[in-house]
Amino acid sequence: MTDWLFPPAPTASLPIFGSAARVPVRRIYCVGQNYAAHAREMGHERAEPFFFSKPGDALVVDGADPLYPTETADLHHEVELVCVVGADSEIAGWAVGCDLTRRDLQAAAKAKGRPWDAAKGFDQSAPCGPVTLGALPDPAAVIELRVNGETRQTGRLDDMVWSPAEILAKARTLWDVRPGDLIFTGTPEGVGPIGPGDRVEASIGGLQPLSFTVRPR
Repeated sequence: MTDWLFPPAPTASLPIFGSAARVPVRRIYCVGQNYAAHAREMGHERAEPFFFSKPGDALVVDGADPLYPTETADLHHEVELVCVVGADSEIAGWAVGCDLTRRDLQAAAKAKGRPWDAAKGFDQSAPCGPVTLGALPDPAAVIELRVNGETRQTGRLDDMVWSPAEILAKARTLWDVRPGDLIFTGTPEGVGPIGPGDRVEASIGGLQPLSFTVRPR
């Protein structure tokens, strides 16, 4: 028996729709600028998608509401299809996620050529809905996000520059992708600010929806 200096942190996990079992989460990989229209709204006319990451414990699950983060005045929503890597290290399931971003910190980091960690990988920056196991129900499904009932983002999964299979293949060239890894696959156009008290509802056809309210700090 290991004698820990202090108790290890609990394992981050996602619920599985229709099951009492849960998915233990190891890492979160994210793809940037994987929808051409979103790349253009961020000022990149012909951007190539790329990877960044969030810690596994950035997840917000089971209907919990994230706190508005510190050190930002410009928190943005980014709805995303999430791939769940299973026991065979292939995609075993799917979920609706939201990549929360401190946009002002990201802009400052970009201007100085610095990493994005504080802009993307902060606490409670990855709300995620329940996992649906099996094949993706509709590879051309509508992906959408609403804030206080108003549609902010809408697109189709087949608008992605890299498909989920291509994303997984590219991730494997960079990391030893393992069971429990999540991949946030990018966001369509329409990203924008949210504040304390805002209600966010995100959906992808055929998957369990995600909803949360941003809590004031």
